[in-house]
Amino acid sequence: MTSLPGGGAPPPPPDDLVLSIQNVNARPGEAPGELDVEIETTRGQIRGTLHPCEGKTGCVIYVGGAAGGNAEGPADSVYLRLSRELIARGVTALRIHYREPGEFTECVLDTLAACSFLRGIGAERAVLVGHSFGGAVVIKAGELAPLATAVAALSPQRHGTQEVEKLGKPLLLVHGSADRVLLPEASEDIYGRAQEPKRLEILEGGGHALTEVADDVRTLLGDFIATAVGDPTPPAEEPSNGA
Repeated sequence: MTSLPGGGAPPPPPDDLVLSIQNVNARPGEAPGELDVEIETTRGQIRGTLHPCEGKTGCVIYVGGAAGGNAEGPADSVYLRLSRELIARGVTALRIHYREPGEFTECVLDTLAACSFLRGIGAERAVLVGHSFGGAVVIKAGELAPLATAVAALSPQRHGTQEVEKLGKPLLLVHGSADRVLLPEASEDIYGRAQEPKRLEILEGGGHALTEVADDVRTLLGDFIATAVGDPTPPAEEPSNGA
């Protein structure tokens, strides 16, 4: 498949920043319809879980923090929960593990590889979502990936966002007011430098993992993703028995 980044206006990267997909393997995942995927690249293997929505072309890619091990996401496993819930709103999801957690450039390349993989199976637009270190990763990857149409950063760090003004795509920033790992001023600073359209939400009482405000995060993020790449109208709830 193609080298990354590619398919659009950004210039070719230096030779030492090229990652190419060589092969993709898939097997049944934890729940029906889900697939565990292994994306073989020239820089190593990227593992992930794909939640496909047949016949739709909008998707979301979720990445974690510097440790790289929590593909279920912060805010009470918001990545996993939304991956399953947003299928009803026409959104395919891919949750990935970094090859080299904490290595900023490599993690950006992993995110771009995920974009290339999804484009290869028919995706036409994507939201990139990252937490903490991953918030900066998706801001940079969103700038470089033609597939990316919007970016959401949860409790993001400043490092890696120096060129956020080049993003030029809808940006959602979510931070907890009680975050003591990365102070909410980090999101305020990123917001101040980003171009419109942009939105900043400081959630009262939320810590770095946003567990205390998980329901708010789930609603904000779910609506942002579905509006950008899926069905902006939530499916109607089925009436309960006896209604």
